[in-house]
Amino acid sequence: MSALVPYAGVALALVALLVLVFLVIAPPPPRVALERRRAPGVVQVSTLSRVADRATATIDGVIGKRSGTFFGAARLEEAGLSVTPSSFVLLVGCAAIVLAAFGLALAGGTIWTIPLMLLFAALAPLGARILLSVWTRRRRAKFADQLEDSLTVLAGGLRAGHSLLRAVDAVSQETDPPLADEFARIMNETRIGRDLGDALDYTAMRMRSDDFQWVAQAIAINREVGGNLSDVLDQVGRTIRERNQIRRQVKALSAEGKMSAIVLILLPIGVFAFLLLTQPGYFAGFFTSIWGAVALLVAGVLLIVGSLWMMVVVKVKF
Repeated sequence: MSALVPYAGVALALVALLVLVFLVIAPPPPRVALERRRAPGVVQVSTLSRVADRATATIDGVIGKRSGTFFGAARLEEAGLSVTPSSFVLLVGCAAIVLAAFGLALAGGTIWTIPLMLLFAALAPLGARILLSVWTRRRRAKFADQLEDSLTVLAGGLRAGHSLLRAVDAVSQETDPPLADEFARIMNETRIGRDLGDALDYTAMRMRSDDFQWVAQAIAINREVGGNLSDVLDQVGRTIRERNQIRRQVKALSAEGKMSAIVLILLPIGVFAFLLLTQPGYFAGFFTSIWGAVALLVAGVLLIVGSLWMMVVVKVKF
């Protein structure tokens, strides 16, 4: 047996050398793409694509019958997602199925199989909702940070002799998302007949930005009474810049409290999960008696209430 070891090592080395030479250093010539080998006009649709299209069509029919949906198009757009509500609901459903299968495997055929499956399946829409809220909040925060620079571009375009709509169009082309997307939306709405003031007010309402509401009011007042709009925008920009400086200072001062709240929230959950995985018998009494289940339920409720309380305390409204 020991005499075969060197030969096996030599054989593996030769195989590795062949793979290196023929697949990395000198790979075979590329094959003709499948699209080029098909006849013009022939569209091949896979079975998975047909199933996905049918599922999204069914979800569209269900969503269309309801006035308010949990994952509506407006909420997805505010979060910066370019997917349709039906596709997003389908993704959440697939995630719920995968999490339910994970709960089934984790339960191992015990009495907790159904509750764990339902619990893990419910985590999919809850997690999707939390992610949408986080993405929406980050997008609005980034919009607020970009606003002061956009006012400089807008005022510069007005000083160069451009009209207000042309200056707004320049901002939509020369800035980064999400501000560029919002200004492009404003331009598209004005092109189809909506008043510029209404489009600005609606954008301020969607982004929940008091600073942009000031910009909309300044433009509306200037359109009624006239005046030098570029100087007004410069003054509004300076005010917004000072507010952003104070906002960043408040955020830095409250960061320690937020981190402490996160640690206090995750610490009992992490300790419970660690002991449950390393020493399952340590919590056996909680899962085998009714009083243990009640104690876990009370502990979970108290943890949720304490978490909400700490998040409210450390959140500074500015």
